[in-house]
Amino acid sequence: VMVASSFKTNAEIFSSPLSLPTHFSTANLEKVWTETNFVRYLANSVGITAASVALILMFSTLAGYAIARYRFRLSSLVLMFFLSGMTVPLKLAIIPLFIQLDTLGLVDSYFGLVLVYVAMGIPSAVFIMTGFLRTLPRELEESARMDGASELRIMWSIMLPLARPALVIVAIQNAVPIWNDFFFPLVLITSDNLKTLPQGLTVFVGEFTTDWGVLFTGLTLAALPITVLYIVLSKQFISGITQGAVK
Repeated sequence: VMVASSFKTNAEIFSSPLSLPTHFSTANLEKVWTETNFVRYLANSVGITAASVALILMFSTLAGYAIARYRFRLSSLVLMFFLSGMTVPLKLAIIPLFIQLDTLGLVDSYFGLVLVYVAMGIPSAVFIMTGFLRTLPRELEESARMDGASELRIMWSIMLPLARPALVIVAIQNAVPIWNDFFFPLVLITSDNLKTLPQGLTVFVGEFTTDWGVLFTGLTLAALPITVLYIVLSKQFISGITQGAVK
């Protein structure tokens, strides 16, 4: 419906919302490109999502590997510390969070927004990575140590390739909500050149009228990159889910 509506006029959308367009028009697409800073919004969303997911993968892999593969007295306590972050939604602490970021000068900046997303994503990512890495046989790393491999070499060359399905799950699980998020950019971003795609598309939502055809076109274009990402990584995603279910 959304894709079909992006080729309709507002009159067609209201008269026959579920039907295919009588004639395909690119007027809505042209309006999105000419009347908004769409390319800038798209670049901002891509950059923020990529940076956030990369940092989440890096920190959660290191933490999950340490908790899963090394035996130390406080390992369970450290894992519980990360899991406690899943119990309280970060949106409930938006006022103190905003004050803290404002004090640090991170309001209306890419880094401040990325920092929030990383804090949101790490708890569940550590949980997933720890659970998956614990299922890998210890004989692999023990034989690698006997061959003289360093700890970094074992993690990078042996464990991480085997943990690829878990990495894909973490990436998709975090990329989709970050890409679609509207709340935190609305609160933390004020400059037009820093806005993300969901925030930038609100220009078509007026107080009294809404240009639905153009809005649906923008939403279709916004959904396209994350849909392509899922299609590309779907094989690994399904593999990770089925492996986790079997193990």
